[in-house]
Amino acid sequence: MSLNKHLLAIALGACLAAPAAAQESLTDVYQRALVNDPAIREAEATYLANAEVKPQARSGLLPGLNFGVSRAYRFQDTEGGAIDPITGTPIGTRSQFEQYSTGYTVSLTQSVFNWSQYMTLQQADKRVVRAETDYRAAEQDLMLRVATAYFNVLAAEDSLASAVAQRDSVSRQLEQSQRRFEVGLIAITDVQQSQAGYDTAVATEIEAQRLLATANEQLREIVGEIVPQLAAPVDDLPLLTPDPANADEWVRAALDSNLALQSSRLAADVASDQIKIEKGSRLPEISLSANYNDDEQSRVQRLFRQLVETTPSTQLPQGRSWNLNLTFPIYTGGLNRSRIQQSVYQHRAAQEALERIARQTERQTRDAYLGVISEISRVRALRQSVESNQTALRATEAGFEVGTQTTVDVLASQRNLREAETTYSRSRYNYMLNVLRLKQAAGNLTEMDIQQVDSWLQQ
Repeated sequence: MSLNKHLLAIALGACLAAPAAAQESLTDVYQRALVNDPAIREAEATYLANAEVKPQARSGLLPGLNFGVSRAYRFQDTEGGAIDPITGTPIGTRSQFEQYSTGYTVSLTQSVFNWSQYMTLQQADKRVVRAETDYRAAEQDLMLRVATAYFNVLAAEDSLASAVAQRDSVSRQLEQSQRRFEVGLIAITDVQQSQAGYDTAVATEIEAQRLLATANEQLREIVGEIVPQLAAPVDDLPLLTPDPANADEWVRAALDSNLALQSSRLAADVASDQIKIEKGSRLPEISLSANYNDDEQSRVQRLFRQLVETTPSTQLPQGRSWNLNLTFPIYTGGLNRSRIQQSVYQHRAAQEALERIARQTERQTRDAYLGVISEISRVRALRQSVESNQTALRATEAGFEVGTQTTVDVLASQRNLREAETTYSRSRYNYMLNVLRLKQAAGNLTEMDIQQVDSWLQQ
């Protein structure tokens, strides 16, 4: 039985009996994460929100049409003439004025020249492209997060399987030591050493169970639910050298196509355009406006002499106008100068961020490339290490039977074998993760790469 199948069988035997479930491939888990992961849904909503800057910027250059309705009431009571000194009442004419009016207004405005608005529209194109780039980067990040969590679960299962196997081995060793002590072949110290080794193995198994539960929760955080069965790597895992087999070629590709670096370049361009936008606030603005008014007024005027005279009237005034407006800012209290200087500093910060991310991208690309190359050699070496430790354990157990090896030697050989097994499994997972990291650094990680890794798993 292969090492991977052996470890998996032990781990399953240590778990409670449960209904059989189909194994989930890495592609299956990724597809579920695309639907359920809050981070990718947040990135999608952010992209859609940022894409709205284009129609908003374009609206400033298009005509604006407004329609308004108003309803008004006015009442005025005026007493005229002098005051009678005897009666104290007004002498002369008293008038009352009452008016209802309804107005309709249609206004049209059109920007003729506004440099800041033109530059804002140009900047909006770059902001939309940057938003799309950030979303694609979030998709690549999701692929790597899913793969990392996926292989962390498999590594935790292997660690638990190894801990269970170690506990079973030490348990048999303890039973054997007790029988040999009972017939006087060994001292009580050998039994005590076996007991100590068994207690340590039980504690290690408990910790491995906790780490497996934690790894499952980390995957559930992305996918939205526990994935019961994951497909493990095949025994003859292909160890492919990166193509091209040159770190400098990968670095050149990353400096050209890495999505985080592309986003930083666009951010620097956006900051440069912002300087032009702020400088545009010092230029004159020309706009055209046209208005049409239609008012309906109903008036009633009452004159009080010896009788009340009422004079009703209705008017329907209309009016239309157009204006060509020129606005030239002369002094704004230093606001424009401060905004221009602020945009200059922001552009400088964006340039420094671009340089930082470029250096970071180069480092990550070289690290991922070297990670793939080194893990290829490491997997091969660790595979041989497992075989060597298996041989060493058999020799130590045989020596213990004839009295040339002690219990401590057997326990140490068993522990070395389990550590070699788990390290070998972890190295294979690291190789596959480094392949994906290298593709991400180069900016060309796609779902096809996830499917390629799937071909290396047991279906």
